[in-house]
Amino acid sequence: MKKISQKTLNSSFWRWWFGNLTCFSQEHMQTFGYMWSMLPIIKELYATKEEQSKAMEAYYPFFNTEPQIGSIVVGITAGLEEARANGAEGIDDEMINGIRAGLMGPLAGIGDSLIVGTYIPILLGIALGFAEGGSPIGPLFYIVVWNATSIWFQHFVYFKGYELGGSAVELLVGEKATAFRESVLVMGQVIVGAMAASWVSISTNLVITRSYDQATGKLTNVTLGEKLDGAFPKVLTMAFVLFAWWLMAKKNVTPVKVLLLFVVIGFVGSVIGFLG
Repeated sequence: MKKISQKTLNSSFWRWWFGNLTCFSQEHMQTFGYMWSMLPIIKELYATKEEQSKAMEAYYPFFNTEPQIGSIVVGITAGLEEARANGAEGIDDEMINGIRAGLMGPLAGIGDSLIVGTYIPILLGIALGFAEGGSPIGPLFYIVVWNATSIWFQHFVYFKGYELGGSAVELLVGEKATAFRESVLVMGQVIVGAMAASWVSISTNLVITRSYDQATGKLTNVTLGEKLDGAFPKVLTMAFVLFAWWLMAKKNVTPVKVLLLFVVIGFVGSVIGFLG
């Protein structure tokens, strides 16, 4: 019975971690990184060049998903390839490609909501706090924590995929997984909203009226910002964040153009005395 060695599995994992975007293009995306990761496994399981070449054909088709959680797909196909090399029935190129194609979309949704939409913004928020005042602790924190957790997570899901093989499919795209993914997405939206309220600060000092202070006997300015914050704290911040979201999500304006627009708005608003 053929068994993939721990050394080969480790080699496959590190190839995926390092090279999942190898030779990346719009036509192939992660295909070549995937093939590079599977190569040591194929070489160990099949003795001749002809057998190896035939087995690698299963990994030619297009592949693209969220790279961190996508590590589990490589692990799953490693387990399937081991079973196929040992003569398991029903495991062929079509079956392997069906699993790859069926998983890459749902996993991209899970990874984008969990990792890109939730975990990375949380790490960046903490790092920004540490970086206040120009401290190098902020970027160092992000670099160290992101790489450490990313490697640990990818290693864990890779080997979990290898252990589960084809049975991992229901676990990842079944009914319970869908409910979990949707709940995480909602949590991520709440966290991003809270971060926007904490880190974006927009105020106005536009004077709308004056009031007489009996204690000092002086007239004091009443600003639009005070009135707005009294009725709805940080309403201007919310308006600008929603405006940025609307431009990018609904009008397909690039983030760079949105930033340039906000620079212009900030400059003009400061000159005319509305923003400050």
